[in-house]
Amino acid sequence: MTFTLKGPSLEGTLVRLEPLGHRHAADLAVAAEEDRGGYAYTWVPRAGEVGAYIDAQLSRAASGRLAPYAQISLATGRAVGATAYWEPRSWLTDDALDAIEVGFTWLAGSAQGTGLNAEAKLLLFRHAFEVWQVSRVDLKTDARNTRSRAAIEKTGARLEGVLRNWSRSWAPGEEGRLRDSAIYSITAAEWPERRERMERRVRSAADALTPRR
Repeated sequence: MTFTLKGPSLEGTLVRLEPLGHRHAADLAVAAEEDRGGYAYTWVPRAGEVGAYIDAQLSRAASGRLAPYAQISLATGRAVGATAYWEPRSWLTDDALDAIEVGFTWLAGSAQGTGLNAEAKLLLFRHAFEVWQVSRVDLKTDARNTRSRAAIEKTGARLEGVLRNWSRSWAPGEEGRLRDSAIYSITAAEWPERRERMERRVRSAADALTPRR
């Protein structure tokens, strides 16, 4: 028996993560065009590219290397972005997962800063550590992407280093080039404290959205 990467639906108070499919295409096309100012180093399709983007992610999913999600705002019921589990690693036994990455994350401009990203990370990390019982979750981003790095650091993930010419660049105009990648991680031993920290952030974000009487 070998571990099969398949991400289940995950739901919190602000966001539901649904396995990505073409049913999300219309919403994602709108979300991707809201405000592209923050996508300088991130792979976010243009509206007309969403179908091909979903096909590419589903192809990676078929290879067993990716479990892609649409991020659904519970306030609106609309898909406002995407994220994924990526690069599962089983080092000790074939039927258990030892480590996994969370990545391919982007959100519509209107969903940024609302707590959705924080809760999506909480849901993904919690499932990885508490159901799959991984030893580590890692995240990587373009070393130049200060916004992404700040968001990752708010989860309590630790910077392990910057690996030079480590992975493909997604920056416009840099097709066919490699980027330096900042690598972060949370380990199983660190998870209980990081979980409490993230839960406090999500509660604070949810409270801020609750109408005052």
